[in-house]
Amino acid sequence: MEAENPFLDTLKLLLAAAILVGSILGYYYYADFPTPLRALGVLIAFGLAVAVAMQSTQGRTLWRFIQGSRVEMQKVFWPTREETLQTTLTVLVFALIMGVFFWLLDLSLLALTRRLTGQGG
Repeated sequence: MEAENPFLDTLKLLLAAAILVGSILGYYYYADFPTPLRALGVLIAFGLAVAVAMQSTQGRTLWRFIQGSRVEMQKVFWPTREETLQTTLTVLVFALIMGVFFWLLDLSLLALTRRLTGQGG
């Protein structure tokens, strides 16, 4: 891959940003036009801005990252519904047990502290 001119890359990204800003300004400037038509204009401008931005080095790097992410997503092992429910139930039961344990520990430490300090009756 050939080395890109950083100035040219910056120019491409600025052009993409200008297209986006221009489309948003145009959306409000042409308020007398039907809203679906103005929204379509913004969507088309967004697509054009993305196309321009993807021509930069950063855009090509982003595209390679997206392609790599898609490949990795295909490698992910997703649990079955039954496994998910069993794991969720196990976590909830364990959290409940630990909550009760710490509540009882707190009560006993409070009682011990009150007894040692002579407070609370």
